Amino acid sequence: MLTYLGCSALAVFTSTVVLLLLDTLPFLAATHFILAVAILPLIFGAIAHFVPVLTRSGKPHRAVLLAPLLLQVSGLLVFLHFYGRLGPGALLAAVVTSLPVCLGFVGWLIARARHTLGKPHPGWRWYLAALLCLTIGLALVPAMQFWPEARQELRGLHLHLNLLGFVGLTAIGTLQVLLPTILSGPDIDAAVRLRRDLPLAVAGVLLVSLGAAFGWPLSLPGAGLLIFAVCRLGLAWLRRYGLRVLIGDGASASLLAALFGFLLILVFGTAHAFGVMGGHDTVLACMAVFLLPLVTGALSQLMPVWRHPGRRTEARDQMRAVLVQGGAIRALLFISGGSLLAIGLSAGYWLTAAGLLMFLYGIVRAFCFPGAEQNGI
Repeated sequence: MLTYLGCSALAVFTSTVVLLLLDTLPFLAATHFILAVAILPLIFGAIAHFVPVLTRSGKPHRAVLLAPLLLQVSGLLVFLHFYGRLGPGALLAAVVTSLPVCLGFVGWLIARARHTLGKPHPGWRWYLAALLCLTIGLALVPAMQFWPEARQELRGLHLHLNLLGFVGLTAIGTLQVLLPTILSGPDIDAAVRLRRDLPLAVAGVLLVSLGAAFGWPLSLPGAGLLIFAVCRLGLAWLRRYGLRVLIGDGASASLLAALFGFLLILVFGTAHAFGVMGGHDTVLACMAVFLLPLVTGALSQLMPVWRHPGRRTEARDQMRAVLVQGGAIRALLFISGGSLLAIGLSAGYWLTAAGLLMFLYGIVRAFCFPGAEQNGI
């Protein structure tokens, strides 16, 4: 299931980039295709993977493992609506389907944390906060339909709660667990940092979201809080591991780029609030500078584990060796491409596509030619 979610997310990203290059995909259809069909199910799958680790509990129930598929179907309804193939009823159907899944995950997460032997890892609270942001964001969808005069404000809340709240909080919480695993070096300050920074990050998300809806002055302190949390994490990594080690592994280089990309979208968003950058350009840039490094970096580490579960094997190590190749170069292409998109230059699509093609080549080698790295292929 997790392997499928990772591959389907890559397929969605690839299709979106190609269709945007061909100028045949509307902006809202493109963004919802990526967020609702690729990112949302993949994040739920990742949460189901990490929560048993954070709470030292057993495997999730089968219903939990299958929930991302239901969310993906809901996401397809949303995409088809914005692509002009389905009416407004599709959005309501998607919300009616997704909200119970989201609330069910909230309940499952709390239950797992309560039944942990000892104290659960504080990373679970980041997932809880992210899911609550998503719940509010989903609830705003029918509100936009029944309260059209406030549609613009509610849309701003919906976008920022989903992107910065759900995706952003999940990413920052997961990175602090995943990166030490990649580098085989524990981050002894991670637990304390996760506890201290969560209130700041949540406050930042809420202020930015409210500012996007009701007035930019609220966004500035919110962006400042998020920038502070991101910079503190980045500096902690640099002190703990050093830049050479971080960029020396393809997976960690991509995740470091994702953290930097999150910082960039906060800067781009602030520029948009002052009218310096266009809203569409800022959102597209987010896909390139943040989501693609995040997804490719995480999959470089997790896909081999999902493909070869259980004890560490030579096959898993070989697959990982293939996927991490060129990670730093891919990250540079994504950051460069997204930065160009942020200022309205379509050349950014080509750099983004180049980075994505590099990773897809690695995926094909890893799945279709196992052992290729060992054999020098």
